[in-house]
Formats: sequence, C-alpha cells, structure tokens
Amino acid sequence: MFKTHIGPVEDSSAILYLRPETAQGIYVNYRNVIQSNRMKIPFGIAQIGKAFRNEIVTKNFIFRTCEFEQMEMQYFVKPGTDVEWFNEWKNRRWLYYEKLGVQMDRLRWHQHGPDELAHYAKDAYDIEYLFPMGWKELEGVHNRSNYDVSRHTEFSGKDLQYIDQDSNERYIPFIIETSAGLTRTLLMLLCDAYDEEKVADKGNDDDWRTVLRFHPAIAPITVAILPLMKKDGLAELAQDIRNELREDFAVDYDQSGAIGRRYRRQDEAGTPFCVTVDYQSKEDQTVTLRFRDSMEQVRIPRAELSSKIRQEIKNYRKI
Repeated sequence: MFKTHIGPVEDSSAILYLRPETAQGIYVNYRNVIQSNRMKIPFGIAQIGKAFRNEIVTKNFIFRTCEFEQMEMQYFVKPGTDVEWFNEWKNRRWLYYEKLGVQMDRLRWHQHGPDELAHYAKDAYDIEYLFPMGWKELEGVHNRSNYDVSRHTEFSGKDLQYIDQDSNERYIPFIIETSAGLTRTLLMLLCDAYDEEKVADKGNDDDWRTVLRFHPAIAPITVAILPLMKKDGLAELAQDIRNELREDFAVDYDQSGAIGRRYRRQDEAGTPFCVTVDYQSKEDQTVTLRFRDSMEQVRIPRAELSSKIRQEIKNYRKI
C-alpha cells in the first residue's frame, strides 16, 4: 500500500491508502488456497483487479495513470526449480501474444539490469511492443524468489511453509510472476490491428479503406449477416441464418445502405467474415462469404457456413 492524498486540500480526511499491485492479496490467501483446494506445488493463483500508481505523467497516456486494471499470476514452485519455471513462463507468455495474432516482429524482450531489478527479484524480463510512440512495456515476467511469502511469514507470525506430503519436506516456495496491464494490452491489439489500405473499388484506384485486422478469436464481431435487399424475403432468410450462427459466433446483422458501404463498416469494426444473402440464396440455398483481410468472396452452401467459418478461424494467418 502507498499513502496519498485525493482532492484539492491536503488534510487527514483526504488521505487514502491504495494498493500498487494485486499480488499481495494472493499471498494473503496463499495458505487458504492450499488448504481448501488441496493444492500441490507447482500451482498458480491468478486474478485481475484495480491497482494504483502515484507516478502520473499525462504525456504518457495510459502508461502512467493513477488507476488501471492489472492482471497478475503468482506461480508457486519448489526452490531449485525456479529458473526452469521462470523460462517456462517466459515461453508461455510469448506464445500467448502469438495466439492473439499479434505481429511478432513488433515484440521484444527487455531484461532488467542491476539498476532496474527490484530488491525482491532474482531475475526479471519485460515484454515490450513497438507502439506508434515507440517501445513500451506490456507485461513483466519476474522471479520474485521467496521474498514475499517470507515477509508475510515474518510479519503475520504464521508459519507459511509448504509441506510436501510425498517427501515430508518443508520450504518457503519461490514465486514466478506474470504481471500485465489490461488497458495496455487492449491498446496494443488496436494498434497492431489498425491498417489503412489502398484498394481498387469500382474502377477507382484511389479508394482507401480502414480495417482492423483482429484475429477472429478476439474480434468483437465474428460474422456479419447482410441481406442484399430488405424485400422479397431476403431479410427473413438472412435473419434465419443469423439465428443459426449466433449460437456459435458473435453475429451482427446489417441491412441498411449499399452492400459496399456495409462491407466498409464491418472492415472498420474488425469483422473477419461477412455473409451476403441474395436472390440466388433463395433458389439454391448458397450464400457469399467475404473475407475481411483479402476481400475475397466465395460462394458456399448455407449448410456448410458454420464449419467453413470454424475452419478459417482455426487456420487464420494475418496478412
């Protein structure tokens, strides 16, 4: 906790005690988790919540705000295995961003030097992303040694040693921490996905489109259903398709405006797939599936639509 004043006047009524990280709450509950869930080391406890800083610099945008959302995991391991688990979690966290579809050449590791390393840390690395304003930290992976549980033992007077039932060993566990800012991650995903692309549209070589190239797994809308016309039963058929797909995907429905403009709206929202329902759909139960990144369109049977979208999500690669 750190002590600060909130408000225009510094007096005793304006004093607040704010937590600078969510990790300490995990350490307080560490013994309860072991006993109630019968956990065996190695295991992790993760949580997300509000954290606070008193280093507010307006020019650094969300990287220096008083209040922010923090995601942390404390992974408890046996002393002597901490280096192995530290490297394991470095690898897992790197693969996490690859799974999100991030352009990996915009990520790098930064190891904390002697002047940066926290007093409790044995080793520490940051994952940094190349934002438009330069390289900024996304998250940290830290070997916190056994400092935290040792200090909680010292000041609580409680024995927080872990008892290994198999070997009858007692020890204070080491902790591997992964700590990330939720708002930073969101900003990173937006920056990474944003693109402005020159395209040929109706013979106009100077047309531009704005597109968010989200991985389909994290796109706010997975598929948009677009009837070519509101009349002649096309809207009703499109509604039926929407009701089928909404069980498995985040679905949007849009019947307003020219089809080209609707495609552009979905590109700006980051929707990876659009399904166009036209007059041929009434005749042979086929639809047009449009892909956001390539703007390619294919004709497929309505019955194969769900499986085709699943396959495309599984095999997705960002252009």
